[in-house]
Amino acid sequence: MVEVQSHRAEMLSMAMAVVAIGAGTAFYFYVTRKPKGCLDPEKFKEFKLVKRTQLSHNVAKFKFVLPTPTSVLGLPIGQHISCRGKDSLNEEVVKAYTPTTLDTDVGYFELVIKMYPQGRMSHHFRVMSEGDYLSVKGPKGRFKYQPNQVRAFGMLAGGTGITPMFQVARAIMENPSDKTNVHLISANVTYEDILLKEELDNLVSNFPNRFNIYYVLNQAPEGWEGGVGFISKEIIQTHCPAPAPDIKILRCGPPPMNKAMAANLDSLGYSSEMQFQF
Repeated sequence: MVEVQSHRAEMLSMAMAVVAIGAGTAFYFYVTRKPKGCLDPEKFKEFKLVKRTQLSHNVAKFKFVLPTPTSVLGLPIGQHISCRGKDSLNEEVVKAYTPTTLDTDVGYFELVIKMYPQGRMSHHFRVMSEGDYLSVKGPKGRFKYQPNQVRAFGMLAGGTGITPMFQVARAIMENPSDKTNVHLISANVTYEDILLKEELDNLVSNFPNRFNIYYVLNQAPEGWEGGVGFISKEIIQTHCPAPAPDIKILRCGPPPMNKAMAANLDSLGYSSEMQFQF
């Protein structure tokens, strides 16, 4: 009886060892055979526009296909790409944009673009049709994110500055091992100017205990329940995590807004280490 039990224990140990080796091998292949990104930081590469979806009179979503259905763009979380095009005078222009997709979205990437009347790169996107190609180079950017690097992020976004915030927030929420909380303040002129509102509200619905958003409008409609005017110190105090070594406040918006937000954060006691500007 003792010999039988000993044999069973030995067989169980061997089985567990095989499972462990198998899991380790699978992890090794996952790490070593992760798809290589399609981006090149030194030279522009061409990507085909396969779908253009008009979201409002001056905002559209552009879907670009990657070389294969399993290809990934290879853009680190919180970084951006440089897009090259031609303005209305047919002169070359390069501008940075942040995709709203992640590397979990294989085979394609998407850009949500607000096209300004006098914007040079806006003209290029305005005249783009499905089947056209966009020149892209990257990745670019100083932001380097690791899961759980902070307890919480506060995010101050103005207008199109929402795109890097959405990218980071989505990556955090979709990672089961990342427990970071996100407190986002999105400022716009009018309700119609709010980009990615449906996607942001879905994050609130899906992660109500970890993702919060507060909208601020300069020109609020009647019955508006969010903030009115600009992002004030009081709004930051109410809707962002208090200064602490394990939090960070991200900001992205027009230069005047970034300057005003930096002054507000400094006066509220957020050190330079607690702040990052895209």
